[in-house]
Amino acid sequence: MSSSPSCSRWTGSITSRAPRPLCTTSTTPSRRSYPSRPGSAHTFDLAKRIGARFLLTSTSEVYGDPLEHPQKETYWGHVNPIGVRSCYDEGKRTAETLTMDYHRGGGVEVRIARIFNTYGPRMCLDDGRVVSNFVAQALRRQPMTVYGDGKQTRSFQYVSDLVAGLMALMEGDHIGPFNLGNPGEFTMLELAQVVKETIDPMATIEFKPNTADDPHKRKPDITKAKHLLRWEPKVSLREGLPLMVKDFRQRILDE
Repeated sequence: MSSSPSCSRWTGSITSRAPRPLCTTSTTPSRRSYPSRPGSAHTFDLAKRIGARFLLTSTSEVYGDPLEHPQKETYWGHVNPIGVRSCYDEGKRTAETLTMDYHRGGGVEVRIARIFNTYGPRMCLDDGRVVSNFVAQALRRQPMTVYGDGKQTRSFQYVSDLVAGLMALMEGDHIGPFNLGNPGEFTMLELAQVVKETIDPMATIEFKPNTADDPHKRKPDITKAKHLLRWEPKVSLREGLPLMVKDFRQRILDE
């Protein structure tokens, strides 16, 4: 994902999307973690120069493999700084540090969103995220790949809910950080079951060894966003998933 500035509906605002590094052993470490630093710094310098409001779209990766559940914004996280996933976790944490440094030291007006797992139409078919993986595999009549025992949990929000949350954040007076996610919590096996019910009851599951430092649980506490932004998600997984499946099915048929 690019870390360059994004166009915005808000006049005088800049959105920086902290990149999602490719955390695999086949990529160079510097290519995994480095983009979060200069990419964000360039957009901060631009925001300061033109007097724009800066939005950092961070993620729940700042919490690492959390010991607090659900996760509040006040939780500092539980991260292995030298693990195979640390490039992702620390990249987000570094971007948040830079954001607050530029705000406190440079007077840049900033907003910070911590985005939890999000899904919806027009996602890349093979981007490696669990919802798109399961949907694409089921539509292609391939086994859905579950890593580990499938008991690790995630919370999934539909893209329209995320957009509404980001708009509320940018139009409000609060810096953040704010958790933006759906508190509905599913194990990977439960997610696979919902995908089966939506696409193909005969779909199968293939278990593979889990990756190192994979978070055991993720669930946002959105009390702060509900109180200060007057925001909470409206679309459940069972309501949003068919909309994503419709889009994926058409694109897979066109392959």
